[in-house]
Amino acid sequence: MKKQIIIINYPLNITPDRTMLQNCAPEAEFIYGKDVQNLPAGRFEEADALIGDPPAQVNLMQIKNLKWFQLLSAGADQYTKPDVLPEQTVLTCASGAYGKAMGEYMICAVLSLMLDFPRYRDNQRNHLWEKGGQIRHIAGTTALVVGLGDIGSEFAARYKALGGYVIGIKRTKTAQKQDCADELYATEELDKHIPRADVVALSLPSTKETVHLFSAERIGLMKRDALFINVGRGTAADTDALSDALYTGKIGGAALDVTDPEPLPPAHPLWDAPNTIITPHVSGGWEIPENTERVLGIVYDNLRRFADGQQLCNIVDRTTGYRTR
Repeated sequence: MKKQIIIINYPLNITPDRTMLQNCAPEAEFIYGKDVQNLPAGRFEEADALIGDPPAQVNLMQIKNLKWFQLLSAGADQYTKPDVLPEQTVLTCASGAYGKAMGEYMICAVLSLMLDFPRYRDNQRNHLWEKGGQIRHIAGTTALVVGLGDIGSEFAARYKALGGYVIGIKRTKTAQKQDCADELYATEELDKHIPRADVVALSLPSTKETVHLFSAERIGLMKRDALFINVGRGTAADTDALSDALYTGKIGGAALDVTDPEPLPPAHPLWDAPNTIITPHVSGGWEIPENTERVLGIVYDNLRRFADGQQLCNIVDRTTGYRTR
C-alpha cells in the first residue's frame, strides 16, 4: 500500500514537532518545508496533503492527488477562488484558534478610542500636557458585531462582561440566540441596526457578499460618534468612504487591523485620519504563543482524522467561503 505523502510548510518562526506529527499519522511520509525546495521534479505533485503555506513556486492545481489542504489561518479567501485548488481537495482552516487574542485586541481598541488615547499619544510625542474632550466607557453602550463566529463571539462576550449591550449580525439567522449577544439578526437586517450602535465591529471573511459590505451609504448610517473596528478583511469596507467619514467627522473614530489595499500605502490618507488606530494585521498573529498552540492543536487533530479516514474539522465551503463544521 502506497504511503500517504504529507507536506509540512510552517512559517519560518515555527518549528514543527516532528514526533507529534509522526504519532498522528505513523504510516505517512512527511516532507518538511526546507526539503521541498530540493524535491525531484514531479515529486511534489504526488502529495496527498499539504499543511501550511504552499511554496511560492508550486501551482496547487498541478497536484492532482491532493486530498487535503490545511491552512494555518482562519481566513481562506485566497484559496476559495476558482482554479486555485483541485476540485477534490478538502480545504480546512484554523478557525477557532485566534478568537481569544483577537477579541482582546478589539476590546483594547474600543477602550483606547473611547478614552481618547490617540490624542494623548500625539500629545506625548509633542511634549504637550493638555486634556482632551469628553470620554466614554463600554458600560451602557451598544456594539453591533458583524460576523458572530469565533472572533466576533469572543469580542461580544468580553463587551457584555464590561457592561455593554450586543447586537449580533450573522450571514443567516439561526433559531437559537448565542449567549454572547443580546439580540441576533441576519445580514439582510443590518441597515436597521447600524444607527443603534456606538461601536460597529467587523470580523468577516472576504467573500462576494462581504466585499464593500460597509459602503459609503452604510457608513453614513452610523452615529456621528460611533467607532468602526475591523479585524477580518479590509475589503469589507469602502476604504475611501471610511477615510472621508473619519476626516469629515461623520463617525467618531476607527481601529483597523486590516485595510484595503494591504499593506496600506505610505501616502494613503488613512494613516493620518483623526482618532484612528492602524496596526499591520497583528491581532491574531503567530507572535502570540497561545495562538500557535491552538493552531497546532487543530493541525494534530485533523492529521489524526485524515490518517484514520475520518471526517475532518474546520472544513471550508469553497462556494460561500465559510466554515461548514
